[in-house]
Amino acid sequence: MEATVVKHTGSHYLLTVLPEWNLFPAVLRGKIRQKGSTATNPVAVGDRVLFSMPEGAEGEAVCATPENPAAITEVLPRRNYIIRRSTNLSRQSHIIAANVDMAFIIVTIDFPEVKLPFLDRLLVTCEVYGVPVTVVLNKSDLYGPEYSQRVEAFHNIYEGAGYPVTDVSAVSGEGIDGLREACKGRVCLFSGVSGVGKSSLIKALDPSLGPRTGEISMSHLQGKHTTTFYEMYRLASGGYIIDTPGIRGFGLVDLDKDEIALYFPEMLRVSGDCRFTPCTHTHEPGCAVKAAVEAGTISYERYSSYVGMLEEEQKYR
Repeated sequence: MEATVVKHTGSHYLLTVLPEWNLFPAVLRGKIRQKGSTATNPVAVGDRVLFSMPEGAEGEAVCATPENPAAITEVLPRRNYIIRRSTNLSRQSHIIAANVDMAFIIVTIDFPEVKLPFLDRLLVTCEVYGVPVTVVLNKSDLYGPEYSQRVEAFHNIYEGAGYPVTDVSAVSGEGIDGLREACKGRVCLFSGVSGVGKSSLIKALDPSLGPRTGEISMSHLQGKHTTTFYEMYRLASGGYIIDTPGIRGFGLVDLDKDEIALYFPEMLRVSGDCRFTPCTHTHEPGCAVKAAVEAGTISYERYSSYVGMLEEEQKYR
């Protein structure tokens, strides 16, 4: 039988047979690993898996319980996924979510301040593994006239790169109806650093849901972790949301340096006009990407993130 993983808590999982929402517990049976994967978690939220129900005293299948869970026997091939390098500079990686229809990357101009290199690493990873992305600028209720230039600049950077950017507020309700409509009929990932308001947005989309929310730690303006485990929620209006713990570091996985530019859409659009092939877009004469940066058609911020990725030796600190 086939089901979808909707929660992962260490070695235990919750499954359901979508579109039904009848959750039941499961554990792994045997050694399961995706072919060629180095991820620390062989099963991720969003994975489609094969399972077997537990047997009763007479050998018949019975309902799964925490004391007698179902057994996950196989992970089916993933349509896409999002993966990140572990932040301790090890070679290990972690699958954040699998089989995602849309990733909503939640950011804030302030409280906490948006870190563009982090956002760009996450966007590159979505490009690599085929996950569509919308950037969600949350806490719009906090951004008065004094923020107008910063908000406009952020829109220009990412809309210029080819990504939709939508302004929302879980407090005022701005953009919530549109976000709710965008989730209908889809499995959507909500991800971002701690404190950007992922859990508050989910509760605004469906007040019956119960992700925990927390205040910003004012000592360093980074959010306290409020989501401990990866979990999928079903929206009453339709669709499913995968909520993730706040991410503090995001390292690239399985990406050679000469491939990175291919996953910056705005750079890919003009790189065919470079004088040399291949071109690193750093020192070569006649580079169309550098010319576009100088002309302002490619943002300096995005180009700076690209150069940083080249220099980091595949390690994100």
